[in-house]
Amino acid sequence: MKFLYLSLLISFVAGCNNETNTKSSEGKTRADTLMNEVMQHHNEGMAAMSKIDDRSKKMQLILDSFRAHPLAGQNSRSYQEHIDSAFQNLKRANAAMENWMDHFNMDSFSNNLSERVRYLESEKLKISAVNDTMMKSLKVADSLLEKK
Repeated sequence: MKFLYLSLLISFVAGCNNETNTKSSEGKTRADTLMNEVMQHHNEGMAAMSKIDDRSKKMQLILDSFRAHPLAGQNSRSYQEHIDSAFQNLKRANAAMENWMDHFNMDSFSNNLSERVRYLESEKLKISAVNDTMMKSLKVADSLLEKK
């Protein structure tokens, strides 16, 4: 009987110490919380993608105009180079988001909670970095388009 109580006590303590399996007051595990945070970053990135598409189209028109009228572009060569650089940065930011979405697996490690938490923590860092890249590229693009 003592053995049974001791076994139950050990099981209970071990279960309580497993932070990846503990549930918050809302009934969510650490993995659930991380998944929500990852998806929040994803949604922010998706909103930024439409802005990137819009700015890219505007910059492409400006670049096309410089190519169509090369003599007019002589006076604003520096501006053209900045527009081209910002345009390339927008394309890279968009590609980074698409790459992250292609490789992200929502169901990864669904049978192993500690590995799932580790995976989601890593993915949260990745998508956060992608969002930072997107926001920085949009900021530069917007500042250049304002000068137009």
